[in-house]
Amino acid sequence: MSKELWKGNEAIAEAAIRAGCDCYFGYPITPQSEVPEYMSSHMPKAGRVFVQAESELAAINMVYGAGGSGMRAMTSSSSPGISLKQEGISYLIGSEIPAVIVNCMRGGPGLGTIQPGQSDYYQATRGGGNGDYRTVVLSPSNIQEAVDFVQEAFDIADQYRNPCMVVMDGLIGQMMEPIEWRDIPKRNLPSKDNWATTGLKGRTEHNTLNSLYIDSESCDKHNEHLAAKFAEMEKNEVRWEEVQCDDAELVITAYGTPARIALTAIDMLRAEGIKVGLFRPITLWPFPEKALRELTWADHVKAVLDVEMSSTGQMIDDVRLAVEGHKPISYTGRAGGVIPTVEEIIEAAKKALKEVK
Repeated sequence: MSKELWKGNEAIAEAAIRAGCDCYFGYPITPQSEVPEYMSSHMPKAGRVFVQAESELAAINMVYGAGGSGMRAMTSSSSPGISLKQEGISYLIGSEIPAVIVNCMRGGPGLGTIQPGQSDYYQATRGGGNGDYRTVVLSPSNIQEAVDFVQEAFDIADQYRNPCMVVMDGLIGQMMEPIEWRDIPKRNLPSKDNWATTGLKGRTEHNTLNSLYIDSESCDKHNEHLAAKFAEMEKNEVRWEEVQCDDAELVITAYGTPARIALTAIDMLRAEGIKVGLFRPITLWPFPEKALRELTWADHVKAVLDVEMSSTGQMIDDVRLAVEGHKPISYTGRAGGVIPTVEEIIEAAKKALKEVK
């Protein structure tokens, strides 16, 4: 299959169209504005629906309506815009409405900067809305993964009747890389007929979607049902990548662009005889906790270095939970749109190993 050169955000939009996205609702915000721009031109050509909403809040509630009628619905934004969608995401999950949400992250907090960042990890993996809920969170480190994950996200959302998030730093959305348009493995997806609000269609009762349970016992039972579904996601969807970890004395944990930079640092460190490997979570949730624990508890691993585009680190909390204090963990990272360099990672790696030898 031949490769084509695509810009990240435009490739994400095209991937959604190829995945059968029926409706896209969004609002421009840097660094993801090319997604709605591309959708505004190509969705109508495909006979689909594009709406530039009056706000991020309006967009996520439009997703609620379209997804609730059984349509494949999607929205995208960047950090502050995703913050505004949090109430709607909680409503989607409470009502069990599938949707795809893409966050092309920029630096924060507040309005922050339009440059790339990774400081939405907590928001994506812990949930910024109210209540107990989870979403599968896929995190690509290149444009090929971005287009593959966006296409698969629609199937994941439909399989579990739950929103699925694709989270990447803004650099991936803005860069250009060659990709292949390849078939995504098909899933055996359940019918939407028993819940989608599409009219009676011969039924005696309407399908209704709701996240309000006045009776406390009913709400408790609904939460138990959701928790069982989240447990299935944890069992079935966890993904990660290990690079040169078989003999690594230092394991670098990173995702997205920092993981790519870390690979160069690892090659340079190994050229000096320093054994370093990379553990890259592909699903930020469910986090590959068991795999990281098994790796870092091995005798050959002496220390862990977490690398993120965040001031003090956020994924590092999940790294600590996995390692459980068995090995020392250090951190290096940059925030505000500054990207960690190869040299900074090499220096931090050498320091981390020096402290345990």
